[in-house]
Amino acid sequence: MNFMRTAMLLAFMTALFMGVGFLLGGRGGMMIAFLVAAAMNFFSYWNSDKMVLSAYRAQEVDERNAPEFFRMVRDLAANAGLPMPRVYIFDSPQPNAFATGRNPQNAAVAASTGLLNRLSPEEVAGVMAHELAHIEHRDTLTMTVTAALAGAISMLGNFAFLFGGNRENNNNPLGFIGVLVAMIVAPLAAMLVQMAISRTREYSADRRGAEICGNPIWLASALAKIAGDAQVIHNNDAERNPATAHMFIINPLSGERMDNLFSTHPNTQNRIDALQRLAAEFRPASPGFGQGSTEPQQTAKPARKTRSVPDTGWGRDGSQPRKGPWS
Repeated sequence: MNFMRTAMLLAFMTALFMGVGFLLGGRGGMMIAFLVAAAMNFFSYWNSDKMVLSAYRAQEVDERNAPEFFRMVRDLAANAGLPMPRVYIFDSPQPNAFATGRNPQNAAVAASTGLLNRLSPEEVAGVMAHELAHIEHRDTLTMTVTAALAGAISMLGNFAFLFGGNRENNNNPLGFIGVLVAMIVAPLAAMLVQMAISRTREYSADRRGAEICGNPIWLASALAKIAGDAQVIHNNDAERNPATAHMFIINPLSGERMDNLFSTHPNTQNRIDALQRLAAEFRPASPGFGQGSTEPQQTAKPARKTRSVPDTGWGRDGSQPRKGPWS
């Protein structure tokens, strides 16, 4: 089912790309756009992870230079039954994270320095479990390739300004109207596709992420902090690459609060409310999580069978969630 959804999405985005080419250059422009889109799809499939990680100048880490964070991801991946992804950190004061890669065997997760510095280990565990859920659901390929094509369509819309000044362009079958459509409608349609992808998949990843880390409240608390900080701390790389905004756990662009058609993510409070309802279904294992037990809470009727979270030392003493420093 995920394969079919991905294929249909890529077909739609390719057709949209070709439509922009037709509006700008007629049949010749459409054929050029088709060849470019095919090349981009092929390139993005094999290099989608490298493209996004490079855009954010993410640095790969391991157990030597980020031992606590690396071990956390390893333990969560084991709990989810996933291969160990590559682990990256990118320099941004805004707390945020994303996952990328064409499949679980070639996946990567990335966290900002702001996430590791401003959130507790328990909250970071909730965030990384959410990103692992995207990998498990095979969302990462679709989200990354869509970002590449949406960015290209927006770029074509900008190029339409050049065509708009040439009223005698015989290759443009619709004249100025075609240019106007290419400038406005096509980028808007690509943006709406991005929004639909993110909005429909975030709730599912939230739920599965809560199961992977063992405590929905960790993720709920993290979402509240990230959303608040994202409004006042700019992510400059994200502002330069807005087509990738839907890949993050919280929209990294400034000014995105409302849960409406034009937001790339569901309203954060709605997500928190859903996680709190899920937490009510979790029952603490005796003698109670955070009261000497090293096992996370388990659902009374879990959505799927999961192994217990390995003993990583997070939140075992019943105290308030701890903050870094992270090594």
